[in-house]
Amino acid sequence: MNKQVYLLTIVSFVVGMAELIIGGILDLIAIDLEVSISKAGLLITVFSLVFAIGAPLLMLFTARIERKRLMLGALSLFLISNLIAVASENFTMLFIARIISALSGALLAVLCMVLAPAVVDKKYTGRAIGLVIMGTSASLVLGVPIGLLIGNSFGWRAPFIMIALLTAIVMVGVYLTLRKIAPTPAVPLREQLQTLRNRPIFFIQLAMFFYLSGHLAVYAYLTPLVKTYLHFNGTWTSIVYFVFGVAAVSGGGLSGLMTDRFGSRKIILTVIVIFTSALFLLPMTFTSIPAFMMILIIWGMMSWSITPAVQSYLIEASPETAAIQQSLNNSALHFGIAFGSFVGSIVVKEAALIQAPLAGGCLAIIALICAFVSMKRSKAAASSIV
Repeated sequence: MNKQVYLLTIVSFVVGMAELIIGGILDLIAIDLEVSISKAGLLITVFSLVFAIGAPLLMLFTARIERKRLMLGALSLFLISNLIAVASENFTMLFIARIISALSGALLAVLCMVLAPAVVDKKYTGRAIGLVIMGTSASLVLGVPIGLLIGNSFGWRAPFIMIALLTAIVMVGVYLTLRKIAPTPAVPLREQLQTLRNRPIFFIQLAMFFYLSGHLAVYAYLTPLVKTYLHFNGTWTSIVYFVFGVAAVSGGGLSGLMTDRFGSRKIILTVIVIFTSALFLLPMTFTSIPAFMMILIIWGMMSWSITPAVQSYLIEASPETAAIQQSLNNSALHFGIAFGSFVGSIVVKEAALIQAPLAGGCLAIIALICAFVSMKRSKAAASSIV
């Protein structure tokens, strides 16, 4: 495998870590900057919202820029954003840092997916993309727990210092290793959005939006939940995130196998039902650590199990627009993260922290309805053709 792919995997790891780490240190940020947990949660919302909007737009605006130069520019901006986060003395400054980080991170994430197949022989395309995705997976399993340990030991700024150092190292690697790659024509945004006129496609993308909304309404506040109701310290909280990350990656791999065997439709509906049940059961487990860990593992496995099945469904439903749908699915995912963390912040502020899992479960029910409608419309369309 071309070593450039491994470099792109590391970039994916660093970006994934920057996006995911914030949830684990919300309480530390809230205390230090003297804001509420719900307000601190907006740092997740703004990142994902900017990421979702910025990814397709930035790829269009930078379509004519040579890819190595573009990646170095994005990495530079990403580095600056994390340095601003480190230097933030108030919430507004950190909020701005997250916006800049999201814009540059969105561009980097898409570039990694686009460049991975470009730097290898065609026979290695699948493996190259898989390695880049593993970078994000690794950030969930390793990066976030390690970042939490550092944050709880040295303060919430410490993880951003680590990310900045990793970014600087990656920049040197990109400069020395990555070859120049000519840009490819981008599909106009209007043309991408027009594909959503296909109702089965629209509703499955909507299902992904609500599914991730339900997930983040809870996941964004996992740290205060376990610290408040299970009385976990920083070390145990890091273990919780590590267990969740291992379960999530395992669930994603298992879902791919199950999708091939049983079909995407059955897996999508089954995953959403189990996921919804886990969220509703979660508040009942706060009196028992073993019960909590069991539900945490199920929730973690289901959180990523939806992705392979939905991607397969999109290819089956609209093979001619498969590439566009993957891009739109990524935006739907991040819009869901933004909306879910926003809903969670409202629930935590206006109701109670323990109500967050119930709000997440309600959003997951809407995802189940949307998935069901998508599949019914898909069957109806297929029947009319026959």
